[in-house]
Amino acid sequence: MTASAAMRAVRVRSFGFPPDAALEECETPEPGPGELLIAVRAAPVNYVDLLTMRGEYQFKPELPYTPGKGPAGVVVATGPGADGWAVGTRVLAMAEYGGYAEAVVVPQQSAYLLPDSLPFTAAGAMSLAFDTAWVSLRERARLVPGESVLVLGANGAVGSAAVQLAVAMGASPVLAGVSSPERYADLDHLGAGGMVDLSRPGLRDSVREQVFALTDGRGVDVVVDPLGGDPFDGAVRALAWRGRLVVVGFASGRIPTLAANYLLLKNIEVSGIQISDYRKKTPELLEECYRDVFSLYVAGKVVAPAIVRYPLESWQAAVSDFASHRAKGRVLLVPDGED
Repeated sequence: MTASAAMRAVRVRSFGFPPDAALEECETPEPGPGELLIAVRAAPVNYVDLLTMRGEYQFKPELPYTPGKGPAGVVVATGPGADGWAVGTRVLAMAEYGGYAEAVVVPQQSAYLLPDSLPFTAAGAMSLAFDTAWVSLRERARLVPGESVLVLGANGAVGSAAVQLAVAMGASPVLAGVSSPERYADLDHLGAGGMVDLSRPGLRDSVREQVFALTDGRGVDVVVDPLGGDPFDGAVRALAWRGRLVVVGFASGRIPTLAANYLLLKNIEVSGIQISDYRKKTPELLEECYRDVFSLYVAGKVVAPAIVRYPLESWQAAVSDFASHRAKGRVLLVPDGED
């Protein structure tokens, strides 16, 4: 593929769900100064894609636009000043938009070199989940070996990544908050050291009761929370003295509130993470993040999630199956059908 060739891309022309969008043939973009043109081999469907297509995300792209964060692929052209990037280089391209396409242009600082043993589909499945989990644990929560961790929504993309990374970082125990006891079996082989059942009534109290039972009444040092809502209310109360809770998102649908005096009572911290800001403001930290994550993958200490593939022309089915939770795995658009 060259910058002068035509390509296919999903183009959203008005916000909504389903959006006014279609797979269209359009001109392949030219990489500008410091940019790379990436031939997309695998692009994940993410929750943030749904929010953006609905017009509900905090940042709205200019219409029309192509959705899709975190595609993996091959460098096929470089712009002026994009030094050190050879055509044919395999990368994970953390584009803000543009992944639902056969090619995408990204700034060179948003591209991360892939090990030869890491397939494109695995890299795409890990994108936006493992970086969010890594920064949550390492930078926001300042996790140190031996501390305990509770991951809410542990079966989700960020949650399962956080379980694995917490174990790899030396946390113990790593507790998995799951929507039903049956789903804990999927996490046991990832190193989870105990289950917190989020299907129990009265989560404000029951989360703390379960955590205290698993930690000899101490509570956990770190909570990673992609859910918000009632699980957040319980998890805050399950923190140990000087514990840290990191807000990742509000997949439960309710944005919780917290009385600030509660922070004083146990000297706890509540912080949040917006991972795209880290890519823009601290690119060197994200370089370290992906080097570490990819090294852990190569060493067999973390695994990519299960994958469900869809061809690019089936993007609507992919988005629908993702939104309705019908897909049993990380949903990926694979434009050319190859790894």
